[in-house]
Amino acid sequence: MTTSGPDAPAAAPKPAWRTFRDLPDLLRLLGVRLLSQYAEGLFQAALGTAIVFNPQRNASPADIAAGLAVLLLPYSAIGPFAGALLDRWDRRRVFIVANLVRALLIVACAAVLASGAGETAIFIVALAVGGAGRFVASGLSAALPHVVDRPQLVAMNSVTTTLGAGATALGASTAVGLRALFGSDDAGSGGVLACAALVTVLGAILSTRFPRGVLGPDHDIPAAERSPTALRDVAAGLAHGARAAWRAPSVTAALSGIGAHRVVFGFNTLMLLLLTRHRFADGTLGLAGFGSVAGATAVGMFVAAVLTPFSVARWGRRNTVVGALIAACLTQLTVLSLNFVVLVLAAAVLGLAGQVVKLSGDAAMQLDVPDERRGQVFAFQDALFNVTFVGAVAFAAAVVPFDGASRPLAAAGAVLYAVAVIVVVLLYRRTGTAEAARASN
Repeated sequence: MTTSGPDAPAAAPKPAWRTFRDLPDLLRLLGVRLLSQYAEGLFQAALGTAIVFNPQRNASPADIAAGLAVLLLPYSAIGPFAGALLDRWDRRRVFIVANLVRALLIVACAAVLASGAGETAIFIVALAVGGAGRFVASGLSAALPHVVDRPQLVAMNSVTTTLGAGATALGASTAVGLRALFGSDDAGSGGVLACAALVTVLGAILSTRFPRGVLGPDHDIPAAERSPTALRDVAAGLAHGARAAWRAPSVTAALSGIGAHRVVFGFNTLMLLLLTRHRFADGTLGLAGFGSVAGATAVGMFVAAVLTPFSVARWGRRNTVVGALIAACLTQLTVLSLNFVVLVLAAAVLGLAGQVVKLSGDAAMQLDVPDERRGQVFAFQDALFNVTFVGAVAFAAAVVPFDGASRPLAAAGAVLYAVAVIVVVLLYRRTGTAEAARASN
């Protein structure tokens, strides 16, 4: 007897190494992702340390929130444009051009930072860097179904996404080491940015190895749905992406969980930045303390890459997402202790839980959304992913004390996770058994 519904088991995944061996275009796409996200880690860490952990600048919570907004809001502002255009343009060409433009902008940012310019000038150039990077990031997810067979898509999405996150963490760690080599001042951070530009160029070179058209898109947007202006195209693309997401219960539920997780992640990020600067070890932990928490988060994300495919195969996508959110809710309660060791352990579990939800959502979009709408849905997710995080950081900056010790904010995060569990369950029920069964297969 077969089992259907959101908890139906999936086929056992093929070993990842064998899939990469048999699919050279998948291996190339992974290489582009690793180079892109490694460069992103270098860039974000170099800019972040220059603003947050540079004693010459003495950043306030509001300054930190502004810096995080600059790093992430381009993903939300450019994401809709990227989604609309990625469903029209050859994604191979997008990878080449966007990486080269991004490299030039990173060099410009390095020059501005090394000159000792104020935060405003740095943030303006950094916004442009993030905009160029958005095209690459959206294209990577939209292109994956073109280089891997459908039965292996969930497993390969878990592997590539989490390896990419690990590359970002490795890039950030490398930036810390290079900063010690080049110097902890603005000129040293500028040197790290120059290295990020070099890695980005390597990503553009690797992108030239793809055959033309192999990464999609398969179909053009119907002429009746095209608009005469770019702004109207973007608005139409977001609307179509939102509708496509709403039609797939697995996508809607995962986006709800992702949104809740990003809000809590925003609360915790600002709290930890301030705690490591001012409270733990009399404020001497600084960058090393925050790096420990970030490293624990990365470890949890790596574990999620292993667990997610098997969890989906054993318990189904719905139960996997719900279980991850429950684990996150319980773990968030331990943040109330404001103990450094406990926070490091909590970061690992929250990193695991959040990545499980994210991977489940990515797989749902790749499996349950038509290719001609996939880029738009990913752009919609990216906007949600970053707007919720930046909004949470901005809210936290307004209420958190200067040293970051805010138990009410930590408790609010646990409540949000609990609400997300209820919302996810209700969203799966809204469509009926038939649609939920299709979402789990």
